[in-house]
Amino acid sequence: MTRTTTLRDALSTAEIFVDGDWVESKDQDVEGDVRLIQLADVGDGYYVNKSNRFLTSAAAKRLKCTFLEPGDVLIARMPDPLGRACIFPGDMKLAVTVVDVCIIRVDPKKMYAPWLVHCINSSINRNQIAGYITGTTRQRISRGNLGKIEITLPPLPEQRRIAAILDQADALRAKRREALAQLDSLTQSIFIEMFGDPVTNPKNWMTLPFNEVCETRLGKMLDARQQTGQNKRRYLRNANVQWFRIDLFDLLEMDFDSDARETFNLKKGDLLICEGGEPGRAAVWQGQLDDIYFQKALHRGRPKRDIANPEYLVWLLWFLAHNGGLGDHVTAATIAHLTGEKLKAMPIPVPPLGIQQVFATRLQSVEALKATHNAALKELDRLFASLQHRAFSGEL
Repeated sequence: MTRTTTLRDALSTAEIFVDGDWVESKDQDVEGDVRLIQLADVGDGYYVNKSNRFLTSAAAKRLKCTFLEPGDVLIARMPDPLGRACIFPGDMKLAVTVVDVCIIRVDPKKMYAPWLVHCINSSINRNQIAGYITGTTRQRISRGNLGKIEITLPPLPEQRRIAAILDQADALRAKRREALAQLDSLTQSIFIEMFGDPVTNPKNWMTLPFNEVCETRLGKMLDARQQTGQNKRRYLRNANVQWFRIDLFDLLEMDFDSDARETFNLKKGDLLICEGGEPGRAAVWQGQLDDIYFQKALHRGRPKRDIANPEYLVWLLWFLAHNGGLGDHVTAATIAHLTGEKLKAMPIPVPPLGIQQVFATRLQSVEALKATHNAALKELDRLFASLQHRAFSGEL
């Protein structure tokens, strides 16, 4: 019989309902035989398998870590989005997880783990979770508050039926995500085929300092004492610049007078390069908005169009950042920074402009395919959310 209960009571017979473990940097070991699963590994309904952190089994035992088992439900207690859940599929190594991930090992006689994942990720329960968020700068939900959300718990056969329907629908989304991942790999392959590894430059392209290829400057410093509110303009900061895309969801404002607007304006084709956070992370500004500027946490790179195009440069930075090519150019006394001086002096391979333009054309074709897949994925996400809502409203 279907009944309404709290998650905590529904899990009263679960094998475990605990937080992951407090594993500090000093406890970790790159040569360790135990995988440390991170928040980034917990996708919204799917396991990401992204992180690369380890510790030794001796350290895990000393810390009294909870070892994960295949089929465990992992719930992220921090964004984004907060409360997302997935099934841990297992790993070639023993595995534990961090304290901001909640671990549930259900009682298989009472609950079906895939159903629980769908239940937690449903809009109905995601809205409940939002009501228990704490923290202003770093939002999270405690395991105690997570246990307070109310769920509608059907009999086990019904859980399996609902999960099977939702799993079929979710499989279509997974195929789209896989296709997008393959297109990302395709672009990487095209770059290597055309230019070789930019770290080793096996094709012996001419090398030039970055500032001879791309004019650069840091953005405007935010000085609260100089803010009058009379010349407020939107600006981009580090958080807005992700690899190959600009996130315009959360834009802040500060004063830019006429001189500052002239200095810190953005033009279509400019590169925006992160100075800190993840030094070198970059995207091309496509002129999405008018009258927008950039803050000191970012470098603006304006390619000299007779030497380089922005598509080549942004992918060059990606390969350098992911293959150790920025190591000698990043200052890291406490927090890693790619300073203006270091960026300007950094030598980069510069293939003939015609070859770069061929790459940009091929990249445009790949991006068109990605846009098609992304549009289809958004529609599948919408339909899946509707189906999920019906399932946990008793309408499925």
